[in-house]
Amino acid sequence: MKEILFPYGKEKLKYSFDESELSGVLVSSIHNYKPEKSQTELVKDALENPVGSERLCSLAKGKKNIVIIASDHTRPVPSKVIMPAMLNEIRKGSPDAKITILIATGCHRGTTKEELIGKFGEEIVKNENIYIHDCDETDKLVNIGTLPSGGACEINSIAIGADLLVAEGFIEPHFFAGFSGGRKSVLPGIASRKTVMANHCSEFIASPNARTGILSGNPIHKDMLWAAKAAKLTFIVNVVLDADKNVIYAVAGDTEAAHKKGTDFLGALCGVKAVEADIAISTNGGYPLDQNVYQAVKGMTAAEATVKEGGVIIMLASSTDGTGGDHFYHQLADEEDISKTAALFLSRSRNETVPDQWQSQILLRILAHSSVIYISEMPDDMVEKMHMIPSHSLDDAMDKAKKIIGKNNVKIAAIPDGVSVIVKK
Repeated sequence: MKEILFPYGKEKLKYSFDESELSGVLVSSIHNYKPEKSQTELVKDALENPVGSERLCSLAKGKKNIVIIASDHTRPVPSKVIMPAMLNEIRKGSPDAKITILIATGCHRGTTKEELIGKFGEEIVKNENIYIHDCDETDKLVNIGTLPSGGACEINSIAIGADLLVAEGFIEPHFFAGFSGGRKSVLPGIASRKTVMANHCSEFIASPNARTGILSGNPIHKDMLWAAKAAKLTFIVNVVLDADKNVIYAVAGDTEAAHKKGTDFLGALCGVKAVEADIAISTNGGYPLDQNVYQAVKGMTAAEATVKEGGVIIMLASSTDGTGGDHFYHQLADEEDISKTAALFLSRSRNETVPDQWQSQILLRILAHSSVIYISEMPDDMVEKMHMIPSHSLDDAMDKAKKIIGKNNVKIAAIPDGVSVIVKK
């Protein structure tokens, strides 16, 4: 027997596999990567040795209005490590500058004060000027041009009004943008809902290049990079995290060049080969990324890439925050025939995209490929309405999966952290 731990909320669920059934454990080799320095030292070294840019303290000289874009509560960015170092570097160059921390919520709900304290610590929340972006706050949005895709690029005016715009973030595989981090701080981070809709249109989501680990030829990435440059995002500090959400690598500097260095590092370590599987078990790496169904779609795509057509995906996501959005829920729950909903999405132009359509489109693609058993804290009826099979334990989910497969000798792929791997055929 082989025991494997699967992150679930702030805990881990364990399951003992018969090794004759276990066709593979897909884990990123990044989890075996051991940095020689502490988290704080890695960030400090990155700031002192920026890629394609002057140091942040030099860029800050003479600047009076500096904005730092920071990720929101749905991302495990270790802001307690990154933000103090960035603030110190900025104030080294411009002690009297007005600094605003702009929370990049994208189209997510606003971050609460308690979540801000958990993210930054009480001192920063108490002493720094923090503004939470709202993609629907029209009087705070400004049009800065037209995206390569043809959509309007509307960005938070706080960022556009800065004489130096910088960002913190982290880099991980992303299921349609290729990788997170870098340019994503601007789009979708501080963009209007209209702009996010255009970028996340059904045509782009359906592109074979809009997949995990792919930047070249990815139309979504192209729009995002254009927006970051148009907004004059000058400097980033991005980190790579291990399974325990600790910093193992940090990069700073020019938005595009530093991000590329980070994605090159990550891409070399997190690629895994798909295995033959009737059942694939995946997670979203636990808290905070598994707080709702919306985010959990990401972890499902890793299982999708290895499980056979007609197989079963078991997804573990605590989902203590529910579905992640009413639009997302009703797009799935209000129509029994998933093929009709998928066809409806594909019939819409980029300027007809509706909120959360992209996530629903990807989940529908997964559901058309495999059955999904969803282990969570959610009510069973809500999970069923979203065309998934509810469960509350791995034992129960495995029993259900084997009944669906209908044979005794099953092949199982275990993916303890579905958002940390790039599964390659």
